[in-house]
Amino acid sequence: MRLAFARLMVGLALACIAFAVGAGEPVTLEERMSKDEFHAAELDKLSPQGLKALNDWLAAHPTTTTVTKLVSPAGKPVFYADSDKRETIESRISGKFTGWRGNTVFKLDNGEEWKQVESGQLKPGTIEHPAVTIEPMTLGSWLMSVHGCECKLRVMRTK
Repeated sequence: MRLAFARLMVGLALACIAFAVGAGEPVTLEERMSKDEFHAAELDKLSPQGLKALNDWLAAHPTTTTVTKLVSPAGKPVFYADSDKRETIESRISGKFTGWRGNTVFKLDNGEEWKQVESGQLKPGTIEHPAVTIEPMTLGSWLMSVHGCECKLRVMRTK
């Protein structure tokens, strides 16, 4: 009899929680952020009254934009879901291009960063602010072509 009552109470509690979440109950920053994120934002330095005021403000001003961040099982960002159509990217390397050396990161004018994923090195000299084309290849890989040296390299987006 006690076990049945305990199961009933747990079921009711879970139903109440599900209803509250489904009803759009405001979620506090402490619940939305990891401890590391909360600490990095220095929110742990707020007084309890200040934190409550911030949580109340956020609850009164709900956002209509939802950002979903995809990460791999290793915790690294995924920029294109498997179902997304990957398109060719045209941009320029920010600054000088001097080739690659095994682990080179290329910063582009569009804000993206791409990292060399194949081994090897190339020293074509210095090319100032060259245009690049990054094309989707099979099995999720990408091929970057640097205009001006007519060289190509497999890369992976990191930012």
